[in-house]
Amino acid sequence: MKASKLLNQGTWGILASVVDTREPEVSLSSEPVVREYPNVFPDELPGLSPPREIDFAIELEPDTAPISRAPYRMAPAELKELKVQLQELLDKGFIRPSVSPWGAPVLFVKKKDGSMRLCIDYRELNKLTVKNRYPLPRIDDLFDQLQEATVFSKIDLRSGYHQLRIRDSDIPKTAFRSRYGHYEFIVMSFGLTNALAVFMDLMNRVFKDFLDSFVIVFIDDILIYSKTEAEHEEHLHQVLVTLRANKLYAKFSKCEFWLKKVTFLGHVVSSEGVSVDPAKIEAVTNWPRPSTVNEIRSFLGLAGYYRRFVEDFSRITSPLTQLTRKGTPFVWSPACESSFQEIKQKLVTAPVLTVPDESGSFVIYSDASKKGLGCVLMQQGKVVAYASRQLKSHEQNYPTHDLELELNMRQRRWLELVKDYDCEIPYHPGKENIVADALSRKVAHSTALITKQAPLLRDFERAEIAVSVGEVTSQLAQLSVQPTLRQRIIVAQLNDPYLVEKRRLVETGQGEDFSISSDDGLMFEGRLCVPENSVVKTKLLTEAHSSPFIMHPGSTKMYQDLRSVYWWRNMKREVADFVSRCLVCQQVKAPRQRPAGLLQPLSVPGWKWESVSMDFITRLPKTLKGYTVI
Repeated sequence: MKASKLLNQGTWGILASVVDTREPEVSLSSEPVVREYPNVFPDELPGLSPPREIDFAIELEPDTAPISRAPYRMAPAELKELKVQLQELLDKGFIRPSVSPWGAPVLFVKKKDGSMRLCIDYRELNKLTVKNRYPLPRIDDLFDQLQEATVFSKIDLRSGYHQLRIRDSDIPKTAFRSRYGHYEFIVMSFGLTNALAVFMDLMNRVFKDFLDSFVIVFIDDILIYSKTEAEHEEHLHQVLVTLRANKLYAKFSKCEFWLKKVTFLGHVVSSEGVSVDPAKIEAVTNWPRPSTVNEIRSFLGLAGYYRRFVEDFSRITSPLTQLTRKGTPFVWSPACESSFQEIKQKLVTAPVLTVPDESGSFVIYSDASKKGLGCVLMQQGKVVAYASRQLKSHEQNYPTHDLELELNMRQRRWLELVKDYDCEIPYHPGKENIVADALSRKVAHSTALITKQAPLLRDFERAEIAVSVGEVTSQLAQLSVQPTLRQRIIVAQLNDPYLVEKRRLVETGQGEDFSISSDDGLMFEGRLCVPENSVVKTKLLTEAHSSPFIMHPGSTKMYQDLRSVYWWRNMKREVADFVSRCLVCQQVKAPRQRPAGLLQPLSVPGWKWESVSMDFITRLPKTLKGYTVI
């Protein structure tokens, strides 16, 4: 009444309202479906986990002796916290007093909220542990499963590691030493080298029936996704029943249910697609200018986690990457500053990537430049992912059209060499390419005209290459067709005593790995035998290495090419020797070994016969007595 009277008298008034903008606290009882499973979300773990399908095991390298380290010094506040946390672990039954010869020191790490996390320094134990190679899933593969998903729920296990027991015989290996005693873990502890792999194995076993259908699991994080709310209700029931049956417990305060958009593994997932987590990007945008190589590596590591959201990521970060290379002086140039700021801006404006639809078609756009290779995968006009990489040292010498072919499978690079001819060249997979005796059918280089057209066309037909050749009225190519090398090898086999003996054994039914082909060639495990000390072997090695069609391969590549068709004793060593003596390779190819070190003078001996030295010169021409070393 008084306020109304004052307003009627012309007094100024201000109308204000107070609105509580805080989000209402979500309780377990308010969540549909979830409230039916309160025993899955206890306030604390109810005690030791039950026996499971797998236990955490610590396999050590052979002949390993126990290692014990002295406790680290701690501040008074840390000692007080240590006493409290040790008592909590004892009360829960997660640790027990130990008399183990093993002993790791204890330290504290601050959490985001300022509290302290108890950590055990197991580095010495981890060095001696046989590594478990169980694979962690690729994060980009996980997001590819979210096709048409519109409803999401996220479950985070409560102290997941403490829900898996350690194998009884390995408990003493987890012992740790502190100011207040010597203890050992009964459940899996943080810091053990194989903990991630074993826990991932456990979770995959628990949810194996649901993986890639409506559940994604990454260590102790569980994402449930569905196309409709009705589906999601059923999926939630199945997941919670599975957790309850396996006595795995979640922390309700870290769980989220019935979401249209969810943050998972540093990404924001919704029905529109996958985008970067703004909270993570804020850490990148606030990153101070790096002043050391390690700081650059840390920045590139964090930014690189989102590289599939950034077009030409490798090109943009090239100046920064150059600084991380060994022997490069640290000079922060304008190009580095530009790269540093541009990658920040690109991440802030990163697009939402669409989730690929397996039933739809994809389009790849690729590009090449002297700075790197890049491509974008698209579907229905939306970006699925970006990819890029920097050029390797030898690729920097390629012309642009060669780099473009690099993006479309290097095995098609010779397409440009025959583009002036009327040819149809279909792709033929290597596993199906069984053209017989490919190396033996290589023709010699000559200035003669093609005089035998039919055999050459038959060879092309076997290779499934359609070639149109008109009347040969002028020089078409500098090729000539000669008798096959295979026939020359078969004839030379008759002059090799070792192969003659093997042929005799085959004919009498005693040759195990040897056989005789339909054209009377001696074969070893299906490969043609090449005689020793023969002209044809030298011809074969020359063809396989320095023919105009081969381009001087290395010893490993040349050996693999030859051994698929031919065989002779000491083949690998002879191929390596042949390649090492190639003058062209020595003159043209870049050296792959480290440069020779500087000569270091030996100290003057104090007494005779105190130092005896010897030098060897190897690979000399063979003498009449067979010596090659002095």
